[in-house]
Amino acid sequence: MPSKALIAWLRDSDPALRWQVERDLLHEPAWQATRARVATEGFGARLLALQDPDGRWAGGAFFPADFDCSEPGQPWTATTWSLNALREWGLDPAVLHGTAERLAANCRWEYENLPYWGGEVDCCINAWTVANDLWLGADITGIVDWFLEHRLPDGGWNCEWIEGSARSSFHSTLNSLKALLAYEAATGDSDTARAARRSGEEYLLRRNLVRRLSTGKAPGPWVNNFAYPFRWAYSALNAAEYFRRASLLDGTPRDPRMADAIELIRAARQPDGTWLQGDPHPGRVWFEVDVPPGEPSKWLTLFGTRVLAWWDQGS
Repeated sequence: MPSKALIAWLRDSDPALRWQVERDLLHEPAWQATRARVATEGFGARLLALQDPDGRWAGGAFFPADFDCSEPGQPWTATTWSLNALREWGLDPAVLHGTAERLAANCRWEYENLPYWGGEVDCCINAWTVANDLWLGADITGIVDWFLEHRLPDGGWNCEWIEGSARSSFHSTLNSLKALLAYEAATGDSDTARAARRSGEEYLLRRNLVRRLSTGKAPGPWVNNFAYPFRWAYSALNAAEYFRRASLLDGTPRDPRMADAIELIRAARQPDGTWLQGDPHPGRVWFEVDVPPGEPSKWLTLFGTRVLAWWDQGS
């Protein structure tokens, strides 16, 4: 169990984080009341207030309307990123009643002006569209089928398939898996998507979540760059959190091939039980939701503590 001091530090946080501490670390029934406060306090309320009358954020689907590629980094303010944040923070989708319809009418992808809820050609973008669609109650069957059709021969996905890539990507595969897991959790459909999800999981597990199959070496420095928000990027912590959730949904035990990734996560834990913020992705944000690099991160400490508790329980 985390120390009393660590728990007190984690609880002294925004409702978007605190309800998860109460539910997953303390197993307190009060978490539901705390979660409801996401709509009226802190990060959630601030982001809701920034929604455009037409349902969008920053006037765009993936990029803000005023983005001209001249600023450093990827802006994180447009509709998809804002929906991702609200969903991940636990906002009750009823608070966004009518948003799905407004986005259907007013929001188009920057890529070929495609309809927003129809997705586009990028695996990660389509994954977030599936998750947000499910959350807001729209029909995403067509995009789920898209994932089945665009799975690569090695079992995973790559956003650069459109450029001819035939090898899966750690990043694209993890994001695609999150979408398929959300689909199963929301619909109970164990036939349409599960085989594809299993093959994507196997792609990562064969690589111990942290190694290239060809060389046995880390695929990139991002493997142990733990930074919140995760955005689109793969890390051992981001992947382990996915497998924790998949294990809970499936009722399956931990896979021993995750052991190397777990040890990376464990090694990053500080003596006081915290995890330090890594190097976040640069780019415009509405407001900061975590600490600067090198400082103890409550978000990462929640994720790290939760993953290790699941792993160490052996279930």
